[in-house]
Amino acid sequence: DISLQQYWYRGAWFDNVQMFWRDFCTPGKLKNRVYDRYSSMNVKLPAHQKTEDTCSIAAHMDVGPKDKKSVRFLITWDFPNCQNYWNLEKYCCGQDCCVSEGKKTWKNYYATRFDDSTKSAIYCLKNWERLYSETLEFKNALFSSSIPSEVIDAVSSNISTLKSPTVLRLEDGSFYGWEGCNSNSGCCEGSCTHVWNYAYALPFLFPKLERSMRSLDFKYNQREDGSMSFRLQLPPGRERENFRACADGQFGGVIKAYRDWKISGDTEWLRSIWPEIKKSIDFAWAGTNEDKWDADKDGVLEGRQHDTLDMELFGPNSWLNGFYLAALKAGSEMASFLGEEEKAAEYGALFEKGKKWSDKHLFNGEYYRQLIDIKDKSLIDRFSDGGSILGISTEQAYWDDEKKEIKNQIGDGCGIDQVIAQWHANICGLGEIFDKKQVRKALKSIYKYNFKQGFRNFFNPCRLYALNDEAGVVICEWPEGKYKPAIPAPYSEECWSGCEYQAAAHMIQEGLVTEGTEIVKAIRRRYNGANRNPWNEFECGSHYARAMSSYSLLNAFSGFEFDMVKGMIGFDPAVFERNSFFRCFWSLDCAWGIFEASRKRIELKVRKGCLGINELRLPFLDTKKIRHINICSNTAEYIIENGYIKFLKTHPIHSEELAN
Repeated sequence: DISLQQYWYRGAWFDNVQMFWRDFCTPGKLKNRVYDRYSSMNVKLPAHQKTEDTCSIAAHMDVGPKDKKSVRFLITWDFPNCQNYWNLEKYCCGQDCCVSEGKKTWKNYYATRFDDSTKSAIYCLKNWERLYSETLEFKNALFSSSIPSEVIDAVSSNISTLKSPTVLRLEDGSFYGWEGCNSNSGCCEGSCTHVWNYAYALPFLFPKLERSMRSLDFKYNQREDGSMSFRLQLPPGRERENFRACADGQFGGVIKAYRDWKISGDTEWLRSIWPEIKKSIDFAWAGTNEDKWDADKDGVLEGRQHDTLDMELFGPNSWLNGFYLAALKAGSEMASFLGEEEKAAEYGALFEKGKKWSDKHLFNGEYYRQLIDIKDKSLIDRFSDGGSILGISTEQAYWDDEKKEIKNQIGDGCGIDQVIAQWHANICGLGEIFDKKQVRKALKSIYKYNFKQGFRNFFNPCRLYALNDEAGVVICEWPEGKYKPAIPAPYSEECWSGCEYQAAAHMIQEGLVTEGTEIVKAIRRRYNGANRNPWNEFECGSHYARAMSSYSLLNAFSGFEFDMVKGMIGFDPAVFERNSFFRCFWSLDCAWGIFEASRKRIELKVRKGCLGINELRLPFLDTKKIRHINICSNTAEYIIENGYIKFLKTHPIHSEELAN
């Protein structure tokens, strides 16, 4: 039994709210109000006082003493056509010297499934119990993980970005994302590759959607010589963005392709993008590379390197060179698997050479730095074209004539992302990118120098994401005795939660569990609901994609590893003592479930899907004796080889079945 008011009162000042409250407090049903929706308001108002129309709907029922009743409200919507309002496409209208701008439309994916908002509402009502129970099952599985509550909070809260206006699905179901979103628009277009490098929720929870991002990227963003635009233009198929390639975005795309292949085991998908992957790597030394990344092909980036700090670094640095090295190593493995041994050897040799040089020359004993003489103007003089996103020359953008030094560099600073490539490699199973002992020292230095316990006495000319007595990790810090450029890398003094989670997860991966957990707790205290929205970690826009790096914390604590090409899955909990109990959520393309370990028993549970398993890796068992392995109530035959439990035949584990 309902009543409704199709329109709130149209008036000036606060008339609409005033009238709504009067109607709401009056016993009985709402009295309907109707205006001509296309007519102007009945009161002529200044533009700043005009408000959008609002409606109300109420449900009415009799509730007896000590009785309970509930009403289910559904809010559904249908805007079938999507259009690029933020970046109009220019086209020739057919007359001399005439260029016009127009909006092209395409359908939102949901419009291909539901005719209108009524149909989507009916679908929800008919499938409510299933939808709710499956959602609850996932929630309970995730929250049952025996890792610190702040970590679960960080993981779960940022998953919400996947249901925010930061993202959309294109007509064919492909996935697209802004960097974040504003109140009435997306913020920073194009599934920005260097920002989405950090976002680890989608590839594990919705792997097919993540793979669609790779496919779109390699199809529409790659130049013939391999140069990659880092912002996808919509609708797909329009002219690619003309700005230069971004080093971390370009090589991050190769690493992500490798990761998505391992998560899915879909080699045919890999074959479909393999030619583009090779071009992407080879562009590092291509003669047409206007940025001269690795012109002498020695495994070290030395040229002009655009990156996620919205500027260019000049000269070798572990941050961007690490992406290059990881891409080379991933490329070598993929090439070998696909039978291109010559290419595999080329990439592999280049990786080894670059790694050796980087470990020797970029590590200063405490951390990895950028190797540059910022007083050497010749480093930028060889680049005469536009030098930044500002569209001005390289000299204008980067030469500080007053201080006689190159602007926007890191130099001897301690950067939060200096060994980010190793974080990616640890998650993806790529192995060592940098020397393991040096990586651990570098992470300790980030904790020592970049992690601030308060910001009352810290100068930050940029945006405020941590202030007063809040704690956080800054993008870059120059320890005492190290020269800080007069104008350092942009955003150096800011705290980006996406980078902070990356550093924290990496610390946990490398055994610095206390330090990593402390950083996570600091971030979640900043987003505790009282001072900031706990489901909206913002950076450039709300619901910022980079913050989904928090999902990697789950894998860091569980030591989760995977290779669905081989049918391998493994766990190595960061904290597991003799009498302890460990439980965690895991997810791949084929299935998701729970892993449990106690002193006497280990269980791998599949909650949804089917996991085909050939190998199991459990390093934390060490020398403990395995008495038996059961899969789906049947005894499994196996051998142990190089730390892997290898089954003599493939064992498919279906939903609700168990391996122990």
